[in-house]
Amino acid sequence: MPQISDIAPDFTLPRDGGGEIRLSALRPAPVVLFFYPRDDTSGCTREALEFTALLPEFEAAGALVLGISADSVAKHDKFKAKHGLAMPLLSDADAKTCEAYGVWVEKKMYGKTFHGIERSTFLIDGDGRIARVWRKVKVPGHAEEALEAVRAL
Repeated sequence: MPQISDIAPDFTLPRDGGGEIRLSALRPAPVVLFFYPRDDTSGCTREALEFTALLPEFEAAGALVLGISADSVAKHDKFKAKHGLAMPLLSDADAKTCEAYGVWVEKKMYGKTFHGIERSTFLIDGDGRIARVWRKVKVPGHAEEALEAVRAL
């Protein structure tokens, strides 16, 4: 599980609309990497909408915002189109990137145990180091807090 000041685990993942994104190729831009459980659920939709609403301010601060879930690229395409989302959504179908970031965890719901993504966000600075980590994110106000952290870099 990466900690603050660690080099962020690199990855290359397929994105909505086709193509791939490699984290290390985005340097020297800071990157806000938010992991979310599932496309088109209430909490995930609200989080993605909040990041989309603030995207011009993230861009003005020189930062990129990327969302990652285990959903397929096709599901990401539908999710983006349905809600008018603006940031790239990456598909981590095998959960390897989620595991590298320590967000693929055991969860319990309705008496069942399963593995899934713990809503988490990482701010990666222009040198590729983790500058800030938010675990077990509560959605309201989170995008604003991430924007303030970007501005503080």
